[in-house]
Amino acid sequence: MTDAEIRRVRATPRGQGGALSPEAVRRAADTARQDSREAQRERRLTPGTVAALEAAGFARHFVPRRWGGEEGTFGEVFGAAVAVGEGCASAAWCAVLWAAHGRFASLLPEEGQKEIWGEGPDIRIAAALMPRSGSASRAPGGWLLHGEWDLASGVDGAHWILLVAPEVTEPDRPARLFAVPRSLVTVHDTWNATGLRATGSNTVVLDPTVVPDTRSIRLAELLAGDATGVPRCHAAPAHLAGGLMFCAPAVGAARRALAVWTRWAKAATPGDVRPLDRPSVQERLARSAAEIDAAELMLRTAAQRADTVPITPEAVAANRRDAAVAVDWLATAVDRLFRTGGAHLRDADGELHRHWTDVLTVASHGALRLEPAAEAFARALDTVGGTDDA
Repeated sequence: MTDAEIRRVRATPRGQGGALSPEAVRRAADTARQDSREAQRERRLTPGTVAALEAAGFARHFVPRRWGGEEGTFGEVFGAAVAVGEGCASAAWCAVLWAAHGRFASLLPEEGQKEIWGEGPDIRIAAALMPRSGSASRAPGGWLLHGEWDLASGVDGAHWILLVAPEVTEPDRPARLFAVPRSLVTVHDTWNATGLRATGSNTVVLDPTVVPDTRSIRLAELLAGDATGVPRCHAAPAHLAGGLMFCAPAVGAARRALAVWTRWAKAATPGDVRPLDRPSVQERLARSAAEIDAAELMLRTAAQRADTVPITPEAVAANRRDAAVAVDWLATAVDRLFRTGGAHLRDADGELHRHWTDVLTVASHGALRLEPAAEAFARALDTVGGTDDA
């Protein structure tokens, strides 16, 4: 996205974004669906889709109220991202990340927050948390930061970007997060994935730049979610809500995949025989529909847990477990539909193919791997149960 396009997208007056109202979210979903072919071709969201997501209120959802934000709930953003995901999973992915990164930035020092949101809350923040190369070292007034980072989803439409680098002067090289204006990084067009193709998850490069202390925080402190005197949405540990937010675009895409597949199954073939009348197709429909519904219900329960229950290691482990299992159910269901559908449904430019690749790409994300989630869940239960010395 060019600077001119970013300026046009920012034409919405600061503070005029929505609050994830059903109407605004529906408009965003419709725009994302209409623009999906262009977005797939260009490998980034269209300016119109970016504007619609901002107007819906994703960027401001977790922003502190003192800056005009919503301090919203995980359940609200999950439901909104699912709806957008039915139109375009890539749009939902960027939307939910822009929301999540506002939550991260809310833990920066007050002066840093003012730099980001002083003109209003509808600021889109990208992030690249895994540096390919880079370092941070102490400098007068802050940190000297430079490096190269991959997978910066939505960076083309962002105003700021969060970057993580090790403190190279410390013996244990702890990771530190920095907020940097998007204009200071160079974006390399490297994203060419089969799924989530329109997220524009490109590589960014930052030349040596001094970032003030007011725009920096230790990553471990941010991820732990143990800040005091802050709203619930800012106190949640990363694993309590991160997985379910990653899953939301896949739920929407799976829903739409089921609708597209069902339309095919209901259509008469030569000889007036419908696929839906075959027992094998009926069985696949029932299994896939049940898995998609079950995954969504489990994730909505996880969102409620993130919003309401006491924050304990057991709650965090349960949500991490549920996200990993749910996305596996979604991938299994959509893959079954794709393999069962007729030849035209598997066309590389077809809608079902897009949803299939999007769901499988979400399911492959490292944060949704079942093995570490299962280990964390088992350890949490072991800790709760204690040892039986009797």
